Parts: sequence; C-alpha cells; structure tokens
Amino acid sequence: MSPTKQLFLAVSLAVLFFAGCSDGSKQAAEPAESAASDVVPADLVLRGGKVATVDPALGNTEAIAVTGYQVTAVGSNDEISAYIGPETEVIELNGRFAMPGFIEGHGHYMGLGRAKQILDLNDVANWEEVVTMVSSAVDKAQPGEWIFGRGWHQDKWDSLPDDAVDGVPRNDTLNAVSPDNPVSLGHASGHAAFFNKAALEAAGITIDTEDPAGGTIVRAPDGRATGLMRETAQRLLNEAIGIYEGRLTPEQMEQIDRERVMLAADEALAHGVTSFQDAGSSFETIDFLKKLEEEGNLPVRLYVMVRRASNELMAEALPQYKMLPEGNDFLTVRSIKRQIDGALGAHGAWLLEPYVDLPETAGLVLEEPDDIERTAELAVEHGFQLNTHAIGDLGVRETLDIYERAWKTMEVDGKPLRWRVEHAQHIDPLDVPRFGSLGVIPAVQAVHGTSDGPWIPSRLGDERAKSTSQPWRDLINTGALITNGTDVPVERINAIASYYSSVSRMMINGEKFYPEQALTREEGLAAYTLNNAIAAFEEDIKGTLTPGKYADIVVLSQDLLTVDEEAIPDTTVDITIVGGKVKYTRAGNN
Repeated sequence: MSPTKQLFLAVSLAVLFFAGCSDGSKQAAEPAESAASDVVPADLVLRGGKVATVDPALGNTEAIAVTGYQVTAVGSNDEISAYIGPETEVIELNGRFAMPGFIEGHGHYMGLGRAKQILDLNDVANWEEVVTMVSSAVDKAQPGEWIFGRGWHQDKWDSLPDDAVDGVPRNDTLNAVSPDNPVSLGHASGHAAFFNKAALEAAGITIDTEDPAGGTIVRAPDGRATGLMRETAQRLLNEAIGIYEGRLTPEQMEQIDRERVMLAADEALAHGVTSFQDAGSSFETIDFLKKLEEEGNLPVRLYVMVRRASNELMAEALPQYKMLPEGNDFLTVRSIKRQIDGALGAHGAWLLEPYVDLPETAGLVLEEPDDIERTAELAVEHGFQLNTHAIGDLGVRETLDIYERAWKTMEVDGKPLRWRVEHAQHIDPLDVPRFGSLGVIPAVQAVHGTSDGPWIPSRLGDERAKSTSQPWRDLINTGALITNGTDVPVERINAIASYYSSVSRMMINGEKFYPEQALTREEGLAAYTLNNAIAAFEEDIKGTLTPGKYADIVVLSQDLLTVDEEAIPDTTVDITIVGGKVKYTRAGNN
C-alpha cells in the first residue's frame, strides 16, 4: 500500500471515530484551474517539495498557497503558480517535506519556559554531576538565594551512591556544597523533588513531620528525611518557596513570566510546534495569558486546561473563563485537568498490584475519586472537556469508571464529549476496549514509552510490563483515537523524537520496547496533527492543510513517511509558520 493511501486510511479512521460529533472539516478548495487573472495572488507560496496535507480528500501535493492566516489552496507546482503575484513571498522547498504544524498534545507551557531559567538536569549521568552543577550555581548565588533545577531521573544514571534509599541518594553531599542556599531539584516526571537540609529547615520539616495524604517523605533508617519528597509531599515546601519569591514585586514577577512565555515559544517553534495543549494552568495564569493574547504576544496557539481550582471555585468561575477560538485566535479554554495518581518513575502510579521493586506500595491516590467525579459533573454542566492524568492500570480503570458514573448521573452520552485520559501509560487488557467503546481519548506521549522502557520491567515485572505498557496498537485496533506529545518539560519538546518513538518504539539502549504496539508512519503523523486537533475540538480549523484552515505549517529536511526508520531522528525543522507568518527559520536555511 502506498504512503498516500495509508495516510488516507489513518486519517479516515480518525475522522470516522468522531463522526456525528461535530460539523466536520471544511470542504477543501478546488485546485486552481482557472486563468491566473481570475486568482487573487496569495501572500505566501511554498512550492517544489512534498506536502503532506493529512487531509484524505487532498492527499500529498507539491505546493501550498497562503493568504492572511489561512491556507488558500494546495496542489501541484503548476496549479499553485497561479497564486504567485508581484508581492507574493515564495519559499522554495527544494524537495523538502511540508506538513501541518505539530500540535503538542500534552505539555506544560509555563513549565517549559521556567525550565529554561533554572538548572537543566535532564542529561546528567549520575548524582555526582548533579552535586557539581549545584556547587557551581552556589558559587554564583547570594547567601540565602534558592537554587532551582529540574530533570534528573535516577533510573537513567550510570551509578548510585552506596547509601541510597529507595534507589535515590541522600542529601548529605548536597548539604556540603550548599549549606546556606536552599536547593530544590525537581524529578524529570514532576512527581517528586529533592531538597537539601537548608530547604527542609526553611519549610520547618523535622523528623516528626508526618507524610501528607497522597505523598511520602522518604526517610533514612534513622528516621531523618533524605531530601526526597514524593508527590504531594513536595507541597510542604510551597510556603517556604512562596516566602522567598515574595521578595519580588508583582511587576518583577510578571516580567519573569513574560520571559517564560517567550522562552517556551522559542523552544516550541524551533521544534515545529505551532499549537500547544497546556496540561493545567490556574485561573490567574489564564488571566495573564489572556492579557498577552490581547497584546498580540502569544507566538504559539494555546489550548489551556483549567487546573489547581477547587470544585467550589470552578462552579463559579468556569462560565467566565470559557474561551472558544474565533478567527486567528491564540488562546482557547474549554477543558479541565484532574490527576488521580502519580508517575511510575516515582512509584506514584496507582497499580492493581504492588510494585515489584517496592512491594510495600501499589502507588498513590493524589486526588480522591469522589472529588474528581464532582468535577466531571461540573464539566458536563458547563460544557467543559475533562482530562484526567492516570498512569497506573488502577488509576486508568478508576478514571474510566468515574467518567461512566458521571455520564449516567448527568444523563448524557459521553462519546461526543471527547473526554481524555492523560498519559494512559499502563492499561489492564480488560480496560483497553473501553476507550473505543466510550469514546475516551488516550492522550499519550510516545516518547515516555521509549524513555522509560529500559526500567519499566524493574517496576512491574516482565509479564505485567508487556501486557499493560503503552498498548497503542491494541487501543487503535479496538477503536480508540491515539494522540501524541512530549509532556514537556518531563521530556524535551522534540516532536521528531516522539514521532520516532511512536513508529519505532526504539529505546536508547538500541532495543525496541514491545514493537508490536508501534504505529504506522501515517498513524504517527495523524496522531501529532489531526488527532490532536480532534482531541481539542479543533479539527475544523487546524490539524490538516485544508484550504480555509490555519496556515500553521512546518517544513522538515526529510520525508517522515518514506525516510529510512533509523534516519528519522536526523530530521531537522527548517521552517515553522504560524498563521501564515514565518516564526522560525533554522540557521542556514530559507
């Protein structure tokens, strides 16, 4: 089967999945067949390459015409030449691959920006490197200044100290290099953090401090805190950090946040991401983002999920905050984020059976199911989508149960609501078919599978890992719609890498992570474009290069549909276009 036909099939399945749930995509414009004098010149034309429209009615073409913020036409080079006028900007693709801009299906936008302002620990090889980086930061800091970092993951290190507790170091060496500067180092998953003695003392944490609900203060055999705080235990430090940050004026804090927005945008655009589904922001942050959009200072389109608000507050505020896209909008708010469990790497994912490497626990419940069920009822009442973080197999099952109960209580058909399970990493085989039958979307991040794959069996055991971990092919075969993203800053915002993970399931150790669950190239492309648009009710305006939709386009150095699999990671993002405007050009390319 040719790539064009395979892409047609992959996209057609996505459209059929939600048939009847919306008005459907706008009709594609006819390719230009009239005389040039009958055609209004476009503002921008891209020609001379392979254009994957991801629209089954249009297939793959050679050129695109753009007027304003919308695609005007797609077709052959000869057809689109009719749209070139004296003022038209022409980009020669020179055989390169153009496609709809990547839609980040689940990430943390402000977290991405913040990650660029603090210590980046993603690539450290061991604890000694962490301590060295902190020591260097302390040398440049004022006494009492907090040191922040994020990205470490103990299962990716080449060694651990001999006195490690639960597979994580103690903070003694950190205390030695930073006795007067509090240190906060977030785990790559975001579901744990490591603190030095100065930070714990600033928060008033002692040997007598009790574990909070849904969290764990990891302790050495003598009862002292090691510095590792799992899940909600991290919040015990919030007040101390808040006091520290309170030294800044509101104007200074806003300037820091503005910098975060631009740093996040720079990273997103450099990786071909034109839209970003933000997995959880407070009403205060949404107010700030709305202000930026009104100023014209949001470079990337945001689909924001409401987070960190009680059911009581949401009952009052949701109607005021619902924002649907109109015209060339850059901010949409129509969904809510909840979180039923933690992450597997931090032993927080809620499992049906205990962890193999920590048998005293089966994970943590971070937010009570009854409370999430009340949120579900509010979502139905106010026309909001509900997206619940669930990673463990029991967390996933409980989330599906909550959705079904809420729909029954509210007497609604749940399928048109397009509710989601964020991550859906480990699913009991009995629950896999429920996604398709219920119309619940597994919002996955393929790169998690290949990044975590080398150590997942150590958490779950070989048999359970194989039967439950990232079962994308089984989900598709039973009628579910698969999306893709990176969960940045948990992983880097590298859409090419996550696409590669989705179609190869290749791990860093050179082995494939249960490759029978991989997507086809065409399914992988749809997952990062049209499917993500469908998962946000935005398939009428983005996700394909259909005339009338947003001219959100990325130009890549290689054809993702045909290049050798092992060469996919070498693909570069050469040009990123948002709303018809070139927002990023790789150095040395045009």
